Amino acid sequence: MKESYFTIEKESHGLFKDRGSKFLSFAYPVTTEDEIKNHLDKLRKEYHDARHHCYGWRLNPDNSLSRANDDGEPSNSAGKPILNQIESKKLSNVLVVVIRYFGGTLLGVGGLINAYRTAAAEALENNRIIKKYIYKSYKISFHYGLMNAVMKIIKEHDLENFDHEFEMSCSLKVNIRIILAEKVLDQFKLIDGCELEELDL
Repeated sequence: MKESYFTIEKESHGLFKDRGSKFLSFAYPVTTEDEIKNHLDKLRKEYHDARHHCYGWRLNPDNSLSRANDDGEPSNSAGKPILNQIESKKLSNVLVVVIRYFGGTLLGVGGLINAYRTAAAEALENNRIIKKYIYKSYKISFHYGLMNAVMKIIKEHDLENFDHEFEMSCSLKVNIRIILAEKVLDQFKLIDGCELEELDL
């Protein structure tokens, strides 16, 4: 079972020039296709006078979603080299966009592949690769009298908890690292009257 993945810490930029053409590169940590669309829309507005906005992205810890887009460049000369840079660093939840300002001289397919690959690599090099753990989220419901028993398990495993409701009937939500989930849930199940519900956050 996969318990972690690597991604980038923050937004970063790069630049590559070849025979008058300028390739501006942008790397972003992302978790949804909506986030990707927002970044692309923003860049298209800001750099509306550029000839091409090419990109590659990978989503989800298991890399189950990925895409490459050449945006009018010859097939596989832009998006694929960008995506290959993300893949070569074994990154997930990353978008890299390379914007080209045409300089008047055709670079040929080989020149384009090199330019898009180099620009994408530079944006990623100017970032920091971080390890992220995969979590599952649960809602825990219990009677107020069980508070100490529930909080003892939360403290023991240093679980992130949020959305508390502490009345006579209590509930809270926790994030549990996927590799620990079975062990921690078994402990909660031993508390008579404690109910668990897996959340899709």
